[in-house]
Amino acid sequence: MQKLLFRKMSKAIVTVLPLGLLVSVTGCGDNQQAAVQAPPPAVSVYTIKTEEIGRYREFVARTEASKVAELKARVEGELLERRFKEGSLVTQGQVLFKIDPAKYQADLTKARADLHSRQSAAATAKRNLARGQKISKDGFISQSDLDKLDSEASQAESAVKAAEAALEQAELNLSYTTVSAPFDARIGKVTYNVGNIVGPTSGSLAELTVTDPSFVNFQIEEEGYIDYLQRHREFKNPKDIPIDMSIRLPNNQLYKEKGYIDYADTRINEGTGTVELRAVFSNPERIIIPGMFVTLIIETRDKTLTALVPQVAVQTNQQGKFVLVVDESNKVVQRHVELGRRMNAMWAVESGLKQGERVIIEGVQKVRAGIEVMPAERKVDPVTGTIESHEQSGEESGSTDTSSATE
Repeated sequence: MQKLLFRKMSKAIVTVLPLGLLVSVTGCGDNQQAAVQAPPPAVSVYTIKTEEIGRYREFVARTEASKVAELKARVEGELLERRFKEGSLVTQGQVLFKIDPAKYQADLTKARADLHSRQSAAATAKRNLARGQKISKDGFISQSDLDKLDSEASQAESAVKAAEAALEQAELNLSYTTVSAPFDARIGKVTYNVGNIVGPTSGSLAELTVTDPSFVNFQIEEEGYIDYLQRHREFKNPKDIPIDMSIRLPNNQLYKEKGYIDYADTRINEGTGTVELRAVFSNPERIIIPGMFVTLIIETRDKTLTALVPQVAVQTNQQGKFVLVVDESNKVVQRHVELGRRMNAMWAVESGLKQGERVIIEGVQKVRAGIEVMPAERKVDPVTGTIESHEQSGEESGSTDTSSATE
């Protein structure tokens, strides 16, 4: 009986095992097929475009006002008035400060009276000399007395000249109690308030600066400077030299006005092997502020078509800069590139990319070289670097690919 039961159980086990194995094998096959059918990762790509760009160089530079004047008191006295607002524009001849003129008005009155007295004395001495000369012919005056009259007349005339000089100085001192703007400019912060005693040793009352135009000072190595001179020696007017000169501001934006070189130092700095140059930029909106660090960009006008790539697409490894390119088969290719100048949110590419190639700008963390991807075309703002959103893409083919990947 037990043997019969054992045989039946064995048959049941044998019958069940193949069915279990079949189910197990079938399940594994389904999982593998599902893994194979997973869609490629979705990435955003930017199509490379070209732009005409000339040969260029960048220099660290510093801005400077084209005119600076420190307003100082030339006479001592109480500061009575301040006739401007700090930071405002003032015009040539505008009265800015008034110093108490009472003492200098009194000095002027005294100088005028002294001159009048000296002139009267000189007139008397001159008449005495004339009479002495007249009677000396008849022997009524000795030669020594005549010489004395002549000396007195000369001294009186000298005293008049001294009094005239004193009067002129008194007039100047009185005029110095009014401090006016020597030219149109912007005036800075005052260092003395009304009621303070100021004088020649007080230092600056305020500073005037002219920033339109503005100077931009930079240094170039001697080889580059000699090359610049040899290339452009035939140009007498620096504005005619065929180069474009611009500056990148501290906020990384390009300044819209173009400049030109108007000054070069007369000697090479022996310690650095460089020469200091100065560029001039129009500054009507007063964007350029004295003392700013800027990047000076010099570009030739003989331009060539150059590929531009968004900065966000560029990565770095031990071999240098590279981008991830999506080829015609939608496969990822790692491509090393040589970069030139930076143009806002873009890099100029000297080698490694050409027009029409697609580079990955979003989703690089999901891919590696050699795999297939699902690219969606995006646009990049060349100034800000902002990547166009999916909603802005409209009916582009890349949007369809992205939606199918989501499914």
